[in-house]
Amino acid sequence: MTECTQSSFEFASHHRRPVEADFTGPTTTSDGGALLLRQTAIKINLMPRLAACFQDRRDQRYVQHGLEDLLSQRVYGLALGYEDLNDHDQWRHDPLLGVLTGKKQSQRSAAGKSTLNRLELGTREANRYSKIDVDTAAIDHLLVDVFVEAFATAPVQIVLDLDATDLPLHGHQEDRFFHGYYDGYCYLPLYIFCGEHLLCARLRPSNRDAAAGSVEEVERIVNQIRKAWPTVQVILRGDSGFCRDQLMSWCETNKVDFVFGFARNPLLENLLSPYMEQARAQQAATEKPARVFAEFDYQTKSKSWSQSRRVIGKAEVLGDKENPRFVVTSLVGPEWEARALYEGLYCARGEMENRIKEQLSLFADRVSTETMRANQMRVYLSGLAYVLVSGLRRIGLQGTEMARAQATTIRLRLLKIGAQVRITARKVRVQLAQSFPWQALFWRVAEQLRC
Repeated sequence: MTECTQSSFEFASHHRRPVEADFTGPTTTSDGGALLLRQTAIKINLMPRLAACFQDRRDQRYVQHGLEDLLSQRVYGLALGYEDLNDHDQWRHDPLLGVLTGKKQSQRSAAGKSTLNRLELGTREANRYSKIDVDTAAIDHLLVDVFVEAFATAPVQIVLDLDATDLPLHGHQEDRFFHGYYDGYCYLPLYIFCGEHLLCARLRPSNRDAAAGSVEEVERIVNQIRKAWPTVQVILRGDSGFCRDQLMSWCETNKVDFVFGFARNPLLENLLSPYMEQARAQQAATEKPARVFAEFDYQTKSKSWSQSRRVIGKAEVLGDKENPRFVVTSLVGPEWEARALYEGLYCARGEMENRIKEQLSLFADRVSTETMRANQMRVYLSGLAYVLVSGLRRIGLQGTEMARAQATTIRLRLLKIGAQVRITARKVRVQLAQSFPWQALFWRVAEQLRC
């Protein structure tokens, strides 16, 4: 039986003219805008410092894909939407990839999925298949270094946001547990941000408290920040999952302020009841939602807190429903009156939800390898892809209509550009699609990244 290989594709005609397509075009890429990511990585010196966080025990005489090449390929791939290692078996032939990763022989194919998989599966003990090991403490340090370097002068005050999220598991990964709240098997990573800057991405099993390990992570981050900025005021912000005496006591001992959500209980609701009556009266008079704020010194009935603390209560009536909320804080003074603190400071923590969503849009939830260590490596790589995209947004997109764009929007509008790539002995020429609709924005971003 004769086998026919299709070389072209016919589509519905355009008026009287037939429409045909084939894959015989010149060397092209669909990721022409990735040059902006490359310029960002160079500007913040990300890839060489990331490679320095690893130990490469391979015999360099036989190495075709250097450590920095492998890491660059993986981080750029996540930023550009290539979530699985399987994707790299095709993407490795992209004519622009060698330029992105810095390969001297840029026309040679990049690493395949098996080589990249061995990078993720590195262990502390060298063996035949695992000769690259990561220093997780060095990556943690790098994340904070990038944050500090983003400021020309030391800020007066910074707010560190803490939150946990779920990464669903669909196999039998190490430390796999069922979580009742999320109603499934998952990991429960701890994320710490300052504004849009990622400072910590710590993978944890889900059979522990949301605040587990937060004291150690916060202490490490605060100590590193204070070496650069000794006088900066540090404020921790989190939901009620972080309202733990151990964390608050550490803050009070180390001159770190905090504002945490506080789960309501009958005693708190009783203290707030006079203010709820006022809110109901205001709502009845105006027929609009009403809020009344109160504050009081509070000590848990069981004495689980080491001392009494300032608690702010929000008595809110929405139609026929009451919505009481509470926060506990160390902040005092006229600038921190109850309403201003709750609405201006605490409620702003909702912005961190967008940052966590960006981690997921950069595939931090692809924790499908067997070991916890390898899955932590994947969370790191997604976090570093976020650092790269965030750097592009912070430096290149500053002052543009996309200054607050999400990672997925940046990828779609600025990175996914068809381009012809010509590599000669003297020059790499990337000819972007002439019909690209955001050319003026692209040129402005490129110019700002060169400054």
